[in-house]
Amino acid sequence: MRVAAVTVTSGRSAGIAYREAGPPDAPALVFLHGIGGAARLWDHQLAAFAGEFRAVAWDMPGYGGSAPLDAVTIAGLAEALAGFLDRLALRATVLVGHSIGGMIVQQILARRPEGLRAAVLAQTSAAFGRPDGAWQQAFIAARLGPLDAGASLPELADGIVAELVGPAADPEGVALARACMAAVPEGTYRATVRALLGFDLRAALPGIAVPTLVLAGSHDTNAPAAVMERMAQRIPGAAYACLPGTGHLANAEQPAAFDAALRGFLSDLDRPGSAADG
Repeated sequence: MRVAAVTVTSGRSAGIAYREAGPPDAPALVFLHGIGGAARLWDHQLAAFAGEFRAVAWDMPGYGGSAPLDAVTIAGLAEALAGFLDRLALRATVLVGHSIGGMIVQQILARRPEGLRAAVLAQTSAAFGRPDGAWQQAFIAARLGPLDAGASLPELADGIVAELVGPAADPEGVALARACMAAVPEGTYRATVRALLGFDLRAALPGIAVPTLVLAGSHDTNAPAAVMERMAQRIPGAAYACLPGTGHLANAEQPAAFDAALRGFLSDLDRPGSAADG
């Protein structure tokens, strides 16, 4: 998982920590991690895209150096993101959201899409389902049960990540994913997992009005490719791609393939006749 010799710097804005690379006046490419992630899980992408973009990755509230929210909800996280984007005065912003980060992007698209150039929904879902559903309760129990039994996230990180990745995962990327998972505060992890309950923006998909890439992994059981393909079909003009041999952590597992898919989508934005031209 080697990255180019690009300087990645750290910053903090009103309680939100972030990492960035690239010219400050370039179009913005903003990366949002998942429940077990952190801003540093995007360092490969920050370096890869710094030549063309102001590439930024935040630590979601409660993660890394970012202050936690009083109550964690998808809507609250989206509000925090909107404030963060405003304070950084980003322009022509493309949001890249992975897993719960993709849910936050959907919330932004549904409530406040102004100023966004495009969106990437990576290995995410438009709905988690009703809070009292059997599948949903089983999911919560699987994620939080070991913690209730006394295990810690550092103890569980290896096993959690092993279940998420596909058969061809980059060892360095997997090691970084494990380190990020192990560093998540337990209270943050619990609150963010529970924030999934009741999330449902399926009805908002047809109203997404910016160019969108829906990106799946063929071995992802959290956000199955077939489900993501149906999601893409409900978004007007959306592009869909599935990365073979990839589990749920595509940008860390197969960074070159992830970057290539993202770069192809970004290149199409400037092509005459693309969705970006209406």
